[in-house]
Amino acid sequence: MKALVATAYGEPEQLSIADLEVPRPGRGQIQVKIAASAINPTDIRVVAGDYREAVELEFPYVPGNEFAGTVTEVGAGVTAYRVGDEIFGQALPRQLRLLPARRPSASTGALAEYAVFEADTPLLAHRPATVPVEQAAALPIAGMTALGVMTLAAIRPGETALVIGASGGVGTALLPLLAAAGARVVATGAATDHPVLRELGADEVVGYDAANYPAGVDAVFDLVLPHDRLFAAAAALRPGGRLVTIIYPEPAKELLGRDDVDLRYFLDADGELGGMREVAEAADRGALSVRIARRFRFEDVVQATVAYVREHNLGKVVVTM
Repeated sequence: MKALVATAYGEPEQLSIADLEVPRPGRGQIQVKIAASAINPTDIRVVAGDYREAVELEFPYVPGNEFAGTVTEVGAGVTAYRVGDEIFGQALPRQLRLLPARRPSASTGALAEYAVFEADTPLLAHRPATVPVEQAAALPIAGMTALGVMTLAAIRPGETALVIGASGGVGTALLPLLAAAGARVVATGAATDHPVLRELGADEVVGYDAANYPAGVDAVFDLVLPHDRLFAAAAALRPGGRLVTIIYPEPAKELLGRDDVDLRYFLDADGELGGMREVAEAADRGALSVRIARRFRFEDVVQATVAYVREHNLGKVVVTM
């Protein structure tokens, strides 16, 4: 089969397409013919060596966390899926043991023609017929995160929410949810992003610089800021406001520079706030979607990873097989 591989640590330009053996499922596993996969920060950061202190890669390494495809083989003991089922979800490549989970969602890497996944995990689900393959491949991480942070933030109608990093996958899924909840939404984005972000639900769009952030907001959603810049997000909050961040690892509250706000961290490896079944249900009823910025064919997958890193993308980058 064809797969995107890294043969050493480095920049996305050094990735290549290689011929590998088709992986076979063992007990409790399923083999999937991949129809589409999305590119994510973890794919790039792992290959760049950012997590070497936690895990040392063995090469060749196949990245890819999100996918949609068709079950082509079922291992012993699997009852939830059958050959021919259309499924989607998220799974870290097996080498990455970065997040604790009771039922880990692991795979052989989804940026390939075939991949093997653990079947018993809340991070996989059947793909609704109403959700196109490309949307299903783009939705797992962004959709699950958007639903989760909405639960954590407990937004009430009339509250003001600041979304920092609204132009990414999570942001484009989150903005419509906030608008539907009756919030007044302020989003950060590039000048060229303004029309789309407003269409997605933002009442106001401001630049990335912290000087542009409004003051006295009820909730801040930090989707991009590193920990050493969280104080700027906290400064935008009213006393007692909520700061929800998705940036790993969980930050210390001391970084906020104030103790009168509520810091909430989203990391849900077990889908306790809603797994892929909940994402599928929300997408099926039209309540959840993510914007796809660019689409690439698999033969252009190296170009896709370079574009993901080097260019500004309003939404997700998806690769179709």
